[in-house]
Amino acid sequence: MQQRIIGYDIARALAVFGMILVNYKIVMGATDKGPDWLVSLIGLLEGRVAATFVVLAGVGVSLLSRKSRLLNDKDLLARDRRILLKRALFLFAAGMLYASVWPADILHFYGLYLFFAAFLLAAPAFRLWVYSGLIVAISVILYSVLDYEADWNWKSLEYINFWSPAGMVRSLFFNGFHPVFPWLAFLLVGMILGRRDLGDPAVCRHLFLWGASVAIAAEALSRLTFHGGPMSGSINGEIITTFFSTAPMPPTPLYFCSAVGTACAVIAASIALGERCPGSAWIRALAATGRFSLTLYVAHVIVGLGILEAIGRLEGQSLAFAVVATATFYLCGAVFGHLWLTHFKRGPLEAVMRMLSS
Repeated sequence: MQQRIIGYDIARALAVFGMILVNYKIVMGATDKGPDWLVSLIGLLEGRVAATFVVLAGVGVSLLSRKSRLLNDKDLLARDRRILLKRALFLFAAGMLYASVWPADILHFYGLYLFFAAFLLAAPAFRLWVYSGLIVAISVILYSVLDYEADWNWKSLEYINFWSPAGMVRSLFFNGFHPVFPWLAFLLVGMILGRRDLGDPAVCRHLFLWGASVAIAAEALSRLTFHGGPMSGSINGEIITTFFSTAPMPPTPLYFCSAVGTACAVIAASIALGERCPGSAWIRALAATGRFSLTLYVAHVIVGLGILEAIGRLEGQSLAFAVVATATFYLCGAVFGHLWLTHFKRGPLEAVMRMLSS
């Protein structure tokens, strides 16, 4: 039996922290209410931490189906596919309920990604790379020929017709917060990573260097294009936005490269950290929080934002306050998760999903 790599749990814990911070910043209207260095630093998290979360989901898919894939056992593959389809249904249904409270929910998108992944468990890595490239290319074509801003109120970040059939399909596959095109490609990249032996320090180091190089190159090219580089005065503005922006909306190819590179670097660094300090108390606590990530993600809105609204500190706050609120909620959640996991194997929502899909 393959030994559990706690670095994946550490990366998941870090990704959830980043997602909570980005969400709190936006809800509080604190995006630009802080020193420039903090605004820029937290701005880099947008779209990257969520992408890391999805890449980790892809890693989990490959780890779940590892035995059936290596043995090429059709019966085991069919069993794994059923498990994934049940989890996809659970996450989609739970996410749609959650979206009525938190419109920026990622869980219902997550369910769609798993649905498609369930039919690619035995696909070779090369084919997964090809599919990823095609998905990104299709997304570029879609927002080049269709109206990406349809149904959006950008001032309030509200998707107006989400609950209509046409609006829901458009949101899920084209211009929602995390649409299938191109976000499914993040999960496929994660499936490829999950087949690599990242417990090997050399492989892990190579992944970190590759990921960091890709992310830095993507960001550098974007800034060179937008801010006074030799290309900035000669390229049509719409073309620049379509191909050279690294903002997550709309999700351009360069954004995809930046986010994938960041995810790979974070995952590799987390694995190296877990291998270097496996007995550290704070490493164990961080890994435990990663195993509690689904519950923590749902609670950050229902509990965290609920408390902030009750005490009148939800809107019009500074970026520093958003950081403090995130850290406070996260620390409380980590303590609760630690206490819970001393008595139970999984978090509450993780246990429900496991029970319904097994």
